Amino acid sequence: MDATRKTVIVTDSSCDLSDEQLSRYGIRMISLRIVCQNAEYRDRIDIQEDELYELLTHELPKTSLPLPEDVSALYESLAQEGVTDVIHISISSGLSGTFNMVRMITQDFESRMRVHMVDSRTLSMGLGMMVLAAARALEEGATPEEAIERAQTVRRNQLGMFVIRTLEFLRKGGRIGRVEGAIGSLLQIKPVIYVNDEGVYNTLCKARGFSNALTAMVDEIIRRYQGHKVRLAVVHGAAYDDAVKLRDRLMERLDVVSSFISPVSPALAIHTGPGLLGAIVQLAE
Repeated sequence: MDATRKTVIVTDSSCDLSDEQLSRYGIRMISLRIVCQNAEYRDRIDIQEDELYELLTHELPKTSLPLPEDVSALYESLAQEGVTDVIHISISSGLSGTFNMVRMITQDFESRMRVHMVDSRTLSMGLGMMVLAAARALEEGATPEEAIERAQTVRRNQLGMFVIRTLEFLRKGGRIGRVEGAIGSLLQIKPVIYVNDEGVYNTLCKARGFSNALTAMVDEIIRRYQGHKVRLAVVHGAAYDDAVKLRDRLMERLDVVSSFISPVSPALAIHTGPGLLGAIVQLAE
């Protein structure tokens, strides 16, 4: 890679990467916003997961795009640092307007740096694993273009899905999309929800009750990935112990080269509520 180029990766708080992971690779994060009746918070900066779940017991906040001034301030600081290339990997444009807003704002910086906008077409650790792949590629000396290709290969080779206790939060937040047809509240039908190739929620399969839906999700992962080396991320909504059990269950059946467990960010938890369990699995490079 050309030594005169200085490349930084930017993502948003929906990536569910830990502060340690972000720091390890110098990844910058822009916060989505959480808007309540009497206050507004920047995701993962002004509000953490436990505070969000407490908030959900008495109101349902809304999520909003990052503050435009936060985006501008970050890019201004990157320009001041002498950054020549930014790889901005964003939450799916099918689930948030963040990608399009950032793309518009960063046009003002195009005379000072190259901004490579990447629509992840996913979120949570699906996005996080793309970001990590790009970061590892840069560390190995890849060009920005090669790092982006590495991230996009990860997206092509991954499946991210989750099961939630109730669909009320997705419905109230307007994120239900193509999942609506799978709802059978009276029968306790639980869909296994995944992010499809267009970057929106869809139903992979369904089962009666949360436990059966979880088993259906595990079975689907085994069917697709058994016999391959994989990277695994398990995400949860205030359900760490259950997430450990899910990870162990998958590791018994899969050839896992790396795994970690992550809570979903407050901005995502608003739409899924407590109790979520999800898994993101990708073929190892």
